[in-house]
Amino acid sequence: MPFVTINLVKGKSRDYVRAVADQVNAAVIDTMGFPDDDRYQVINECEPENLQLQRRDSDRVMMHLVMRSGRPDADKKAFYARVVESLAENPGIPPDNVMITITENQDIDWSFRDGVAQFCEA
Repeated sequence: MPFVTINLVKGKSRDYVRAVADQVNAAVIDTMGFPDDDRYQVINECEPENLQLQRRDSDRVMMHLVMRSGRPDADKKAFYARVVESLAENPGIPPDNVMITITENQDIDWSFRDGVAQFCEA
C-alpha cells in the first residue's frame, strides 16, 4: 500500500505509461506482499529537461514510494531488482535509467478518507 509517485519523460504513449504503472504495481505486490487492490499512484509526465538523472537522456524513470515503516531490507532490494527487470522487459527502459527512493512513515501519517487515521482507529 505505498503511495507511489512515478516521473516519466513527457510524450510517451498511453500504453507506455500504463506499462510503467502496471509493472511498478506488480513489483510492489510481488515483492512486498501488499494486497492486489492497494494501488495508489501519481504519474507525472515531465519535459525532458525537467527530469534530470545525471547525464542520462534517453528513456528514464524516477519514482518515490512512501509507505509504513517495517518492511525488511530484503523486500526492498527484491523490489528494486524486480521493478528494473520488469521495466526493461516492458516498455524497454534500461535498468541504469531507473531511480527509486523509499520513505517510510508511521500509522498516524495516513488518512485514506473522511479525515480519519484509519490505521490508528481503536
